Amino acid sequence: MSQRRVQIVILCEDRQQEVFARHFLKMRGFKGIPRAKICPSGSQSGEQYVRTQYAAEVKAYRQNRNRVSIGLVVLIDADTGTLQERLNQLADALSEDSQPERRADEAIAIFIPKRNIETWIHYLQGEFVNEEDSYAKFENNEAFCKPYVESLAEECRFQRLSENAPESLQAACGELQRLLMLLK
Repeated sequence: MSQRRVQIVILCEDRQQEVFARHFLKMRGFKGIPRAKICPSGSQSGEQYVRTQYAAEVKAYRQNRNRVSIGLVVLIDADTGTLQERLNQLADALSEDSQPERRADEAIAIFIPKRNIETWIHYLQGEFVNEEDSYAKFENNEAFCKPYVESLAEECRFQRLSENAPESLQAACGELQRLLMLLK
């Protein structure tokens, strides 16, 4: 990635997703400090927060993209649904706000861990995982994931992600590559 500064907004469900995203972006060369928008504790479910804030964040991105180098990174768990169902819900949020769908030329990356972000972290630790089971959280130790995120960043950079990696993680690497190309 070039040395120019890029303003990144991370829209996510919780602190674990924020730490994961910040470190992932940092390891791939993003400079500066991303601005995180995290679901406030006890206000609503994390995925509901991301869905309701998504249209406003996309609108802000679109209003500013021609003035500054900006990107939007969205993390939302698929939970028990599919990646496509969650993408459809986000597209519906834009439609309900009278906005067009996310376009291929927009620096908006959507990472959708299936079942949750902990699935990815446990996989990166070398555990066998599936995308149906719920895996233990790292409460009050969210930075625990950083060494594993570093490995993931390298695997994505050189397109060496294992074939047995969760499908949602493979999709995330593709989203990151697309984001990097658009922010050059």
